[in-house]
Amino acid sequence: MESNLLPLTELEIGKSAIINSLKSIGNERRRMLDLGIVNGTKIEALYRSPSGDPVAYNIRGAVIALRSEDAKKILINKEK
Repeated sequence: MESNLLPLTELEIGKSAIINSLKSIGNERRRMLDLGIVNGTKIEALYRSPSGDPVAYNIRGAVIALRSEDAKKILINKEK
């Protein structure tokens, strides 16, 4: 893994990043792609649930909640 790539779980609330790759396979991968989680897409962490999981993200104008189990399979390049 390249040193500038991080799992989505490392993205701080209020920060944004660019999706670099998706490590999911099968139906899980298809679901992520259907949600707009594709390479080159900007994603922003909006807020964390009171229990800490899931986290709400803004992707292409839609707000989706991802569990950390799923978010750790999404690799990002943090924006500067």
